[in-house]
Amino acid sequence: MGSALGCALAQQGFRVVVIELREPASDWPPDEVDLRVSALTRASQRILENLGVWGAMAEMRVSPYRKMFVWDATGSGSICFDAADIGEPDLGHIVENRVIQLALWRQLGKEENALRICPDQVERMDLSAHRPHLVLKSGQQIQTDLVVGAEGARSPVREMAGISSSGWAYDQSAIVATVWPQRHHGEAARQRFLPTGPLALLPIDNGCCSLVWSTSMPEAERLMALDEQSFAHELAEASQQVLGAIERIGPRAVFPLRLRHADRYVLPGLALVGDAAHGIHPLAGQGVNLGLLDIAALADVLGAARKQDRDLGSMATLRRYERVRKGGNLEMLAAMDLFKRLFSNRIAPLSLARNLGLRLADVSGPLKQMLVRRAMGLSGELPTLARQRFEHP
Repeated sequence: MGSALGCALAQQGFRVVVIELREPASDWPPDEVDLRVSALTRASQRILENLGVWGAMAEMRVSPYRKMFVWDATGSGSICFDAADIGEPDLGHIVENRVIQLALWRQLGKEENALRICPDQVERMDLSAHRPHLVLKSGQQIQTDLVVGAEGARSPVREMAGISSSGWAYDQSAIVATVWPQRHHGEAARQRFLPTGPLALLPIDNGCCSLVWSTSMPEAERLMALDEQSFAHELAEASQQVLGAIERIGPRAVFPLRLRHADRYVLPGLALVGDAAHGIHPLAGQGVNLGLLDIAALADVLGAARKQDRDLGSMATLRRYERVRKGGNLEMLAAMDLFKRLFSNRIAPLSLARNLGLRLADVSGPLKQMLVRRAMGLSGELPTLARQRFEHP
């Protein structure tokens, strides 16, 4: 998120320094798919287009999905979302995280108002002076109007600022891998809610799928211990062979799932964006989308402050950013937590209710279209970069 915010602010004429511990990967085999992918909404696509990086991303690989099928393993409830129903070419894109990172890093290097410092990291931070002061591990010192923590869930800047976070660990881990099914995915995303957690098959444009399988920790350990053939068989069964047999499995990785939210997003001279401010269950792939909306909202707030000759690091300025983003982020975190708890269980009354809910939502017509448009970022209050498309300077 640091490179994205750097691009957004540099393009507005702000002088920006982005400090990175390491450069993103820039070379990988064409048939290799990053284990970490995101389902980018139309709002995120607009942000990345307006930052001037979407074309470069498309040259590397962005994979559209035009339909999404969701169904419950404990009943007959299901729902299908189709881009054609709302007159859109697609519902979004599955994009490898490394593609996003590399495109933004390269664009940042082209911005006249941006300086990239890499490899380096913040070792000490002083927010008590008139202007924030940073000391880097290299010994370099930086004085600035505003420090933005954008280094992810374990943000050192957040820790140095003494901002605590609340949340909890889920009783789940996520297994991620690239899989090659017998049948082509047809540019459709698929998600099956199992009692132990959701299983998602996300389409990649070379015919394979990115797997995100959230399940109980003991089950994740068991699945990770299986050989490729046994794991492929269990995956095919768990997905009801919706794409036939699984013919090939790439390297697997597993990571624990947790919900986390910073108690505050701002202090005088400091703001948090992206995973430094919030962490969410991956069942809807919303983490990167929330982070991009954070940076777009902060860019709006800082642009308005400059026009009004207000201090960029003042609480009067930064609280505007916190008000714009904190409520929406909490709402999304709560919704994903509710979905996790509603669908990841074997409680009979809940199973009945969720299956009925899926069936009713599927035939709701205008309501379903409204929900899809909202989820895609085609309606509601959105920051400038996400709301309109303009030519990159």
